[in-house]
Amino acid sequence: MQVEEELGKQSAEKDMLLTIGVFDGVHLGHRYLISQLTELAQKQGLLSGVVTFRQHPQEVLFPQTRLPFLTDLAQRTTLLKNEGVEAIIALSFTRELAQLSPRQFLGLLGKYLRMRGLVIGPDFALGQSRGGNTDTLRRLGQEMGFSVTVVPPIIVDGEVVSSTAIRKALALGDMKRVQNLVGRPFSLHGRVIPGAGRGIELGFPTANLDINAEQGLPAEGVYISRVHIDDQAYSSMTNIGQRPTFGGSQRVVEVYLLDYHGDLYGQGLTIDIIERLRGEIKFDTPEELKKQIAEDVKQGRAILKTRGGN
Repeated sequence: MQVEEELGKQSAEKDMLLTIGVFDGVHLGHRYLISQLTELAQKQGLLSGVVTFRQHPQEVLFPQTRLPFLTDLAQRTTLLKNEGVEAIIALSFTRELAQLSPRQFLGLLGKYLRMRGLVIGPDFALGQSRGGNTDTLRRLGQEMGFSVTVVPPIIVDGEVVSSTAIRKALALGDMKRVQNLVGRPFSLHGRVIPGAGRGIELGFPTANLDINAEQGLPAEGVYISRVHIDDQAYSSMTNIGQRPTFGGSQRVVEVYLLDYHGDLYGQGLTIDIIERLRGEIKFDTPEELKKQIAEDVKQGRAILKTRGGN
């Protein structure tokens, strides 16, 4: 059994208090739950741990479903550690795992991770047909010797904070809403790759990023952004789209750093997407596009200046 093989590679140093989930985005709701987990674990003398999944369960159970991720596994791991989680266990979510009963799965967590308690949200469920709801888990906890703590959700502007709500806001390019739900600017990570060189021709050299095809992206358009390079932040403009002026058909992410001079090829960049300036436009000529980019940069500088940027 794959899940047992993966759990068998773990070595729990002491009894653990666990939470379970994808934690895509590590948003405000996730962070509040994690804060309760770490605080309770410390009080009880337990190790705080997160069991997360390499694949989103929805995509495994419903292959026709495509759920762009907000944070990949490496990003999630870093963000969770930053919240004080002591152990992160990544499991492959498979149909075999989905067929385990709640008792079977929890038994494995008890055996390999020395689980002594679960911290969950009110809508949490696990196991075959999501049979392990809150009531079932509490009953099993009494039988199997682990506690169950239910943490209420976080509500922002009348809406429960969730990865689904963030994806919806992202698809609209509503970066203010995204930041309010996540609790930090939405970030993209990628390596700089060679492009067509049109940015240089237009007088605005851009760095083209190799972004994971499964990464969730904001709506197509031009965004005010900040790029992080070697612990330094640079004001920038980011274009997400197909470059219709040049007959493009493939979605690309390219960033223009306002005050940076240097070779970025091959470097890994982190871009904070701050605000959508406009949607993508098809111009009749490259000259018209050049004039619009100059105006975009002017507007971007003015907005960033009000926010303490360059």
